[in-house]
Amino acid sequence: MTQTGNMTAMSKAMQDCVEACMSCHAVCEETMSSCMQMGGQAQMQVMRALMDCSEMTRMCADMMMRRSPMSAEMCAMCAKACDMCAEACMSMPDDPQMMRCAESCRRCAEMCRAMAGASM
Repeated sequence: MTQTGNMTAMSKAMQDCVEACMSCHAVCEETMSSCMQMGGQAQMQVMRALMDCSEMTRMCADMMMRRSPMSAEMCAMCAKACDMCAEACMSMPDDPQMMRCAESCRRCAEMCRAMAGASM
């Protein structure tokens, strides 16, 4: 590990995971917006999953960046939220925004699972 000022440099894997979380957060936010325009009762389940995933990915990235001792547990929870969101988005396979979101969620879940298993 190299020292950069006061901070220990983040590993490449952790940097990639933070980026995946931030990207997933952004896509979830965009997808919520398109979901709201659709309206309808079926979207309520998807909206809940999007909201949970959006919040979890942002918090997870923040915790990794500040080297929280709870990062590994947060990554595990984040992976679960991402999996649930991907599944919810897959319920609308004809919607390209939902499919983009599902893909981003799956990628983020995979990276978060890897980080949860790694020593931070």
